[in-house]
Amino acid sequence: MGIFADLAFYLVIVLILLLVIASAIKILREYERGVVFTLGRFTGVKGPGLFLLLPYVQQMIRVDLRTRVLDVPGQDVISHDNVSVRVSAVIYFRVIEPEKSTIQVEDFMMATSQLAQTTLRSVLGKHDLDEMLAERDKLNNDIQEILDSQTDAWGIKVANVEIKHVDINESMIRAIARQAEAERERRAKIINADGEQQAAAKLVEAAEILAKQPEAMQLRYLGTLNVIASEKTSTILFPFPIEFANLLLAKTDKPSQ
Repeated sequence: MGIFADLAFYLVIVLILLLVIASAIKILREYERGVVFTLGRFTGVKGPGLFLLLPYVQQMIRVDLRTRVLDVPGQDVISHDNVSVRVSAVIYFRVIEPEKSTIQVEDFMMATSQLAQTTLRSVLGKHDLDEMLAERDKLNNDIQEILDSQTDAWGIKVANVEIKHVDINESMIRAIARQAEAERERRAKIINADGEQQAAAKLVEAAEILAKQPEAMQLRYLGTLNVIASEKTSTILFPFPIEFANLLLAKTDKPSQ
């Protein structure tokens, strides 16, 4: 009986040692890090790979270092020109200092999400609606810089921010359409006026050239007559000689005897 009791005792001791060793062995993947606390105090960051921890003395919190995607829900924003819009965005960030993301903030995902929502409303509220629609890259960079600077204390790097949707109510969409139509009409009128101005300038230039050689005007008349005659029309035009007109004007200007 004594031999069996001793064997059972040693077997229990071996099993306990195996369980302790098994619980002490930790394996972390390449993208994971372990924040280690010894008796409640931070003692370092472990991983990746295989390492040992003292059971019940040391505890470890796993932290994923891969890039995370945070979908910022739609936020009601009033732009600088008093237009109500609803804006949503997506944020790409990752943990670069596991100890800060564990010690400095309770839940870095929730904290980053709330900070992103308030920053989105704050930044977009300083810009007009036209800037939200046309300068989206600039706004993305502004939001990214603000978030990156504020989350640095949590060991988080904000890599990119993308504004996904800028939703406008129907009445504002119709107003924007009317504004765009008026803008196109204004540009068309300006282009038409510029064309008239350029045509008038060319006509003046042509008149100055023809005035130097009156015979050129006669050739111009003949050219015009040739163009009209080439078309199927019953209208016939005869050029009136400029010299004859000048002769008549000269006789009319002479004082009567």
